[in-house]
Amino acid sequence: MPTLLIADDHPLFRAALRGAAADAAADVATCEAESLDGVLAMLESRTDIDLVLLDLHMPGNHGLAGLAAIRAQFPAVAVVLVSANEDPQTVRRALDHGAAGYIPKSAGLDELREAIRSVLACEQWLPPALRGAVTRTRSSPADADLAARLASLTPQQFRVLTLVAQGLLNKQIADRLDIQERTVKAHLSVIFEKLGARNRTQASVILRELEIGDPSRHAAD
Repeated sequence: MPTLLIADDHPLFRAALRGAAADAAADVATCEAESLDGVLAMLESRTDIDLVLLDLHMPGNHGLAGLAAIRAQFPAVAVVLVSANEDPQTVRRALDHGAAGYIPKSAGLDELREAIRSVLACEQWLPPALRGAVTRTRSSPADADLAARLASLTPQQFRVLTLVAQGLLNKQIADRLDIQERTVKAHLSVIFEKLGARNRTQASVILRELEIGDPSRHAAD
């Protein structure tokens, strides 16, 4: 029985995805989260989740950072990004960072069902209206390099990097992860080497390269 984690902070859209999932596979099970922290906690506590439908701009998620975190910490779990952002370059970046598909929030129920069905069958899925434009969009060499460097981090190293980017000090990171402070320092040495960063600030900047603006917020401003 496949299990889907629906990760979105809008109840109505979660309901739409839940209904589409039920139609896409007769024996599918679903669970839900409203923030990136909730997603990571759910994945940590459950080993039966096969697919995450991840809102690109849900609370705690900053662009592709959530995707990168899930791919680093739970590489066996497929991730499909869900977003109102239909920019082909954004979709291309998502695929380059390991997304199994991309669902625009403008998609109808038929497309939602097709997307879920395709990814559960281990196929990549893109909305028909965007496939041509995304295919013509070239991957950024810098983005491909960033994806490879982040993929080289272990799950624990990625957790440390995320907390560094949030401004936490070594002792705070040690307390948060329940490890020794010297272990945090050892992780940071390896992280800096793998990312080609000289210090915490540079490492944080590298992670922030995954940020993507939310078009719905710009529209509200």
